[in-house]
Amino acid sequence: MKIFSMFDGVGGFTVGLDNADSEFFQTIYSNQYEPSRKSQDAYEVGVYRYPDMTHIPDDVADIPDARFEQMKEEGVDMIVGGFPCQDYSVARSKKNEMGIEGKKGVLFWEIIRATRIIEPKYLILENVDRLLKAPSSQRGRDFAVMLAAFNQLGYSVEWRVINAAEYGRSQRRRRVFFFVFRNDSGWGNYLDSKYETAQEDNLLNLKDFDTYADYIFKDGLFARQFPVKEIPFRNRRNFNILEEDVAKVSDEFSDGKFWNSGIMRYGYYYTADTDPLGDETPITLGEILQDESEVSEEYYLTPEQVEKFAYLRGPKKIERTSADGHTYVYSEGGMSPHDALDLPGRTMLTSEGTVNRSTHIVNQNGRLRFITPIEAERLQDFPDDWTKYKQLDTGEVVEVSKRMRLFFMGNALVTGIVKRIGEELKAIDTEYR
Repeated sequence: MKIFSMFDGVGGFTVGLDNADSEFFQTIYSNQYEPSRKSQDAYEVGVYRYPDMTHIPDDVADIPDARFEQMKEEGVDMIVGGFPCQDYSVARSKKNEMGIEGKKGVLFWEIIRATRIIEPKYLILENVDRLLKAPSSQRGRDFAVMLAAFNQLGYSVEWRVINAAEYGRSQRRRRVFFFVFRNDSGWGNYLDSKYETAQEDNLLNLKDFDTYADYIFKDGLFARQFPVKEIPFRNRRNFNILEEDVAKVSDEFSDGKFWNSGIMRYGYYYTADTDPLGDETPITLGEILQDESEVSEEYYLTPEQVEKFAYLRGPKKIERTSADGHTYVYSEGGMSPHDALDLPGRTMLTSEGTVNRSTHIVNQNGRLRFITPIEAERLQDFPDDWTKYKQLDTGEVVEVSKRMRLFFMGNALVTGIVKRIGEELKAIDTEYR
């Protein structure tokens, strides 16, 4: 299966899929571009790690249609990507052409543009779980727009919010994953046959949630690989239909009830709040730490830093004044002075390499220190020192700064979860061609 990796970062999807089966999954194109940065470090890490891959260092919006057409000709049949969570609202021009409202909405629509041209059999995408509820002013609209856009192109979408620690990994990282597949694929045809939903007018003749309950709880890709309890949590479930007009969905969507699991087929969507079985033991933070002898003194906190973090992590009430002159009290609860070693790690953020409240602090043999880049890589299931080197355009190989390596991992995904998705996708694609 030939793959185009969009918003590639430092190759998390490729690492995960290679670990699933490097012969079956072959990433031949990647695109990575960090706006407003002179140095494209993540792209250069990718060039170093995958010298035989075609790397595209351009803003995705600047990739011409002809490049996507070339990918189609070369047999690209899957797109993957952890795309930025931004504004997906849609507007219409005076000529009734669909457009993007605001610069922020561009990136998701580039996935749609690539999908429309390449016509891949599958997409595997990842985002923050708040996408299902965004924006707060029109809850669920952004996700509904995504579903409607894929529906217009003849695709179905299965989704699941996965906390990596609940499925045996070392980080409490909740992300929503999407399995997008063409309706005329072998898997799509199988679903039409199994659920007897294919009608002459190509619409579903469905009246209630239960028609697709088995898919969400038993038969779907995520249900197979990330099993859940077979009843909705607190009976939270929903069944509805999307407007065919994407712009109308953007303007008028009001349902707002997308739970952590679901599927959209032919514009109908079924969603439920699912609970993991809880039978997989996570890896603890203590288990992934380097030996004390391997950790440089630079990672240990100075007395001044100890004092600083005691304040940052402590409870506080601060009087503040808003822009309009209103005075209010900002309150913040306290948190542990260091991270528990007998639990999986907290979610890493892109700010991991800076001094802030969420920075990981561990107590190793009575001394407080930051986590190392290698430990950050282990929290995301990357090989040790995956991000240590990058290759410049001149061909020179140089080391990446430690702070940038931590930024990479705060922006990455748990490759062990991708590996399991890949294993199940391979089984599906092999059985239903």
